[in-house]
Amino acid sequence: MADLNWKYKIVPKIFNSKELNILNDYCKSRHFYNQTSFDTDQNNNGDSCFYRDPLMDAYLKHKKKIFEKHVDLTLNETYSFWRCYTYNAELEKHKDRNACEISSTITIGSDGVEWPIYIDGVPINLKPGDGVIYKGTEYEHWRKPYTGDYHIQLFLHYVNANGPLAKHKNDEHNEKLR
Repeated sequence: MADLNWKYKIVPKIFNSKELNILNDYCKSRHFYNQTSFDTDQNNNGDSCFYRDPLMDAYLKHKKKIFEKHVDLTLNETYSFWRCYTYNAELEKHKDRNACEISSTITIGSDGVEWPIYIDGVPINLKPGDGVIYKGTEYEHWRKPYTGDYHIQLFLHYVNANGPLAKHKNDEHNEKLR
């Protein structure tokens, strides 16, 4: 029986150094040449953000077993999302929609300025390649305004395959995006 009595779990080295170098270069390039994602309601501060980027969706699938091991659940993929945050960006305090029952945020790269995510009031700093998995629909999470130049985060979202939110697999029955 799975232990569901946790708020978050830090998962070190989700990406190895080779994967991380490729992802960091990819994200910085997409941000630099971005022509499409500045005017969405997903945007914050002129940052680049991408829902269901094909490369990130591949990682959603291929990294799932790491998260299943840490939470002791069978997971279904819902969607990936990544953002290149820039100076003064902020992630407002919120709980996630149902497709984000089991969420993760992974630091891909930054200019070196630490930027903790707060989960239920606890600040968590992550090094590039490290992530934290948390119950996005249950616990409020946020980030204070960023004081650096850029910070790239990848979000991989799942639902418990045997739970009441399983119907949100592949982000079906999706509610309005945050």
